[in-house]
Amino acid sequence: MSRTSNAAGRMRGAARGAFGGLPSAFWWIWLGTLVNRLGSFVLPLLAYYLTGPMHRSAAFAGLVAALYGVGASVSGVVGGVLADRIGRKPTLVASLTANAASILALGYARSPLWLCLGALTVGLVTNAFRPATSAMIADIVPPAQRVRAYGLNYWAINLGFAVASMSIGLVVAFGYRALFYADAASTLLCVVLMAVFVHDTTPQAVPVSASAASESKGSGPAARDGLRTVLRDRVFVGFVAVFFLQLLVFQQCNAAQPMAMAKDGLSAAHVGYISAINGVLIVALQLPLVRWLERFPTVQVIASSGLVMGLGMAVPLLGGSLGVFALSVTVWTIGEIGNTPIASALVAQLAPSHLRGRYQGVYQIAWSGSAVLAPLTGGIAFAALGGTPVWIGCLALSIVAAAALLRLAPEVAGRLAPERGHDAARAAQVPVPEPAASSA
Repeated sequence: MSRTSNAAGRMRGAARGAFGGLPSAFWWIWLGTLVNRLGSFVLPLLAYYLTGPMHRSAAFAGLVAALYGVGASVSGVVGGVLADRIGRKPTLVASLTANAASILALGYARSPLWLCLGALTVGLVTNAFRPATSAMIADIVPPAQRVRAYGLNYWAINLGFAVASMSIGLVVAFGYRALFYADAASTLLCVVLMAVFVHDTTPQAVPVSASAASESKGSGPAARDGLRTVLRDRVFVGFVAVFFLQLLVFQQCNAAQPMAMAKDGLSAAHVGYISAINGVLIVALQLPLVRWLERFPTVQVIASSGLVMGLGMAVPLLGGSLGVFALSVTVWTIGEIGNTPIASALVAQLAPSHLRGRYQGVYQIAWSGSAVLAPLTGGIAFAALGGTPVWIGCLALSIVAAAALLRLAPEVAGRLAPERGHDAARAAQVPVPEPAASSA
């Protein structure tokens, strides 16, 4: 009996450590993120949809994905600027509403021209909400808890993705257009949640902690500089540039890898099941693994986890069976778990409060830029040369990126050391108020 109670106590303690102590506003953001991702059917399956049911070439699928990435590159930066200027919440609501409309329109595109224009339009609006969401989390969550908060948000993303992936076969039974309807509906439901339950957290509009206030003192010129201030941050820009190389490898999961699955005869349901492995593993492993990885130097974790992603992308060198692709997803998912949430938290640590939207917007360039280049290079290389050069290239690029990050590590550590000391002192002396508290 005592063993049972002790085990239950340990489980409650672990749950409190994983989920406790975060502001209630964060959980509404978390729920909206989950709902949005529960309907994420279109973009993960877009390459398969184009090369399979639409009977387009792999090169054309790569072009469409690249056009989406071009739009996303623009929308990420614009969304970051808007999040700082007009507020986090208005940016979220407007961009998500436009995203739902554009996804629905893409479902009716049939000609090559309209498919290209549709993908570009989706890209132009789809990324604008991401800097606002990331900045909002940094606004309301104390620095010591941000890695956990970003990890939980990424956990919600992948929980929704896992459910969506496993549901693809059921939704496709009603026709491929049903994927677009379901995707748009989940996005609109997310809009409702954000509009009703989430308050704007832009630093000028809500009370902030003592350290956040001190960050903003004397920041008028920096605020006026805007993006120029961000781009003059050599350490941050260097990190984003190298992280971009890692993402070129990771983005093949939405480009060359689904093309290879289609070429090897896997069905849409099989693609969905294999993709679901990613979400299931992240849901099961991310919280304990990220907490364990927090004890190691941040940049070294990002470098080594990126190398694991490259190893995972090289697994299809062993063959093209269902089992090989499942193993590939398993390996690169383990790398992803240690990579993306910790990188997001690092960006939040490097950014001053009044420029969080812009920093997150520039960070999104790495994601959207890789979404342009990865399918373009991966799709063309796969169509012309087959999978082997693509998988070897992924492994080689991950090695280069890991080496570059390790060279950058001392400078990043130099930036984080005083920040950590400041955060520790603040955590010991100054309570962080809830966002709903009276304004200062």
